[in-house]
Amino acid sequence: MFNLNEMAIFTRVVEAGSFSGAARLLGLPKSNVSRKVAQLEERLGVRLLERTTRALKLTEVGAAYFERCARIVSEAEEANLAVTRMQESPRGRLRITAPTEFGNLYLGKVVSEYLQTYPRVNIEVELTNRVVDLIEEGFDLAIRGGTLPDSSLIARKLASEAIFICASPAYLAEHGRPQRPEELIRHPLIHSSATRGKHVRLSSKNGETVTAPIQGSLQVNSLALARDAAVAGLGLVVLPEMICWQDLREERLKTVLPDWRLPSGGLYGVYPTPRHLSTKVKTFLDLLGEKLNPPPWKSA
Repeated sequence: MFNLNEMAIFTRVVEAGSFSGAARLLGLPKSNVSRKVAQLEERLGVRLLERTTRALKLTEVGAAYFERCARIVSEAEEANLAVTRMQESPRGRLRITAPTEFGNLYLGKVVSEYLQTYPRVNIEVELTNRVVDLIEEGFDLAIRGGTLPDSSLIARKLASEAIFICASPAYLAEHGRPQRPEELIRHPLIHSSATRGKHVRLSSKNGETVTAPIQGSLQVNSLALARDAAVAGLGLVVLPEMICWQDLREERLKTVLPDWRLPSGGLYGVYPTPRHLSTKVKTFLDLLGEKLNPPPWKSA
C-alpha cells in the first residue's frame, strides 16, 4: 500500500537535490526526511537513491519512480488547491481585457453585479481590440471573440454567434444584391477587424465552400463604426451578430447572401493555465457565462 506522504517527501528530495534542501522546503528535521525515504525504499524493496557524501543520484528504478511520483504529487496538490479555492471568498485585484464593442454593450452590468456579490474584489477593465499578452501585461482574464488561434492559453466558450454580411436597404436598392460570393468584388466592403485580408471564406447550405475576393476604400478599427457606415449606405459590411442584431431586427440592415455562411464565431474567456484560474477568475467567468446563456442577441 502506497504512502502519499513518503512519496511527496521523496519527490521534494529529488527536486531539492539533497535531504537538507528538502527538509528546509518541508519545514521538517533532516533526520525525518531521510527516515521517510528509507522507509519508502524498504516498503518498495528497491534502492531509489544512491547516496554519497557530496550528492544524491537517482537509480534507474528511482528515476522511473520519480517521474510517476511527481505527477501523482502534483495532482494531489492541485486537488487540495481546488478545494481550498472553492472555500475561499474572492478578493484582491482582477484585471480583465475585452473587445471595445463587447465591453461597451454587455460588460458593465456583469461587472456591477459581480462587485455587489464580491465587494472584496477590485476590478480593472481595459477595453481594446488588440490582442493583449496576458502574461506579459499582467491580466488575469481576456474576453475574446471570433475563432481563436492555437496557443498555450486555456479558453472557455461563453457564447456562440453568427457572422453576417450586411448592407442597408437603400444601398441594396441602388446597387443591387449580390447573388453569388463571386459578386462581392463588385461592391465596396467596409473593412474592420471582422475582415482581415482581401478574401472571405463562405460555405453554402449544401456544403460548397468558396473563397471570394473583396475590395473597399474604407477601413476602421471599430465594429460599431463599421456598422454605422453600412447603415449610412457606404457599402457591405461583415459583422458579428452581437453588433448588428438590433439593426437587422429593425431593418436598418439586411443580410446579403443568406444561403451562404461565414465561419461561425464565438465569445471566449481566455486565461493562461489552469493553475492561474483563481477563485475570482472562476466566479467572474461563471457569472458572465450565466448572463450570456442565452446571449442577449439570441433572446431579444
